[in-house]
Amino acid sequence: MIQWRRGVIVSVRSRWAGAVEYAARLASGDTVRALGYVGIVGDLPPGTSVLLNTTALERGRGRGGIGSSVAAPDALPGRVGDTKQECGHIVKARYTPSQTMVLGVDEQDSEHHALLADADDLAGLPVVVADLHSALPAVVAGIRERDPGIVVAYLMTDGGALPIDFSRTVAGLRRAGWLAASITVGQSFGGDLEAVNVHTGLLAAALVVRADIVVVAQGPGNLGTGTRWGFSGTSAGEAVNASGTLGGRPVCSLRVSETDARERHRGVSHHSTTAYGRVALLPADLPVPVLAGEFGARVLAQAHELAAAAGGRLTLHEIAVDGLDEALREAPVTLSTMGRGYDEDRAGFLSAAAAGRFAAGLLSA
Repeated sequence: MIQWRRGVIVSVRSRWAGAVEYAARLASGDTVRALGYVGIVGDLPPGTSVLLNTTALERGRGRGGIGSSVAAPDALPGRVGDTKQECGHIVKARYTPSQTMVLGVDEQDSEHHALLADADDLAGLPVVVADLHSALPAVVAGIRERDPGIVVAYLMTDGGALPIDFSRTVAGLRRAGWLAASITVGQSFGGDLEAVNVHTGLLAAALVVRADIVVVAQGPGNLGTGTRWGFSGTSAGEAVNASGTLGGRPVCSLRVSETDARERHRGVSHHSTTAYGRVALLPADLPVPVLAGEFGARVLAQAHELAAAAGGRLTLHEIAVDGLDEALREAPVTLSTMGRGYDEDRAGFLSAAAAGRFAAGLLSA
């Protein structure tokens, strides 16, 4: 059962994009962190009474203990207006108490409907696919190291967080001009463009954003159960299939770690070998970072095993990482993966940046 608690907004702790983190005092007297989305509950001043979902907070799960502001009963919004976004008919978080309606880039009332109605070809557009959201800034750093003028779009799937405003990474990359646009698909929402699924999201990136490269990854907060198939990153393989079906050029960003305590994620993660080796069914490129020492040899050997097991579908490319350290340290957002910073798990970020470097090279090939 969902844990509901009443509280009062005490102060604003921080804000980014369309998200606000509040300090909220519960009836018990405890003060907790509470996340609110302006597009859902409005921008709430101190003193506002709120209804909070504290389920994850009370179970000790999620982002360090944070509640979610569901509604402000005494500060209800006015009637729905007639702005472009409010005219949309696509429902996200469908049939839940928090469902919201958006204007899909591909729906009939969209100015882009005619452009996308019969669209069916990405014309070789490079699509970099990654498992974790934390790979996004590293992939883009690798792209920009080759050419800062490349237009990059980010397509967020719904394997992790559903509101894109939860991501400080996307907010920072958009603010710095590293991303031209964000596109939310499936049940995720809040991007610059909304699309029904990965297929229409990719077509919107190509035809509406006119991106040179698209990066596809789930939002923050991936799900994993420690089983062979029970993880949300299988969507990476599905994105490879969508890209290949539409005539794009799928590029598989390997999830790599030198310091993860779990053996299944050491070297090349089993998430990558399963998503790219078992879920993906169409040809794709597999950039592998050339890392030093025994660990580098292990990653390369694992990548060769993955390519061999895929029966020729995956084309392996060894990518030098010279210069990528500097590019990654210039990122306008904090680099962090599974709680580890850049210096704690450098190999993981270099692997993602190598995929970006390879994809950028395709544009001049």
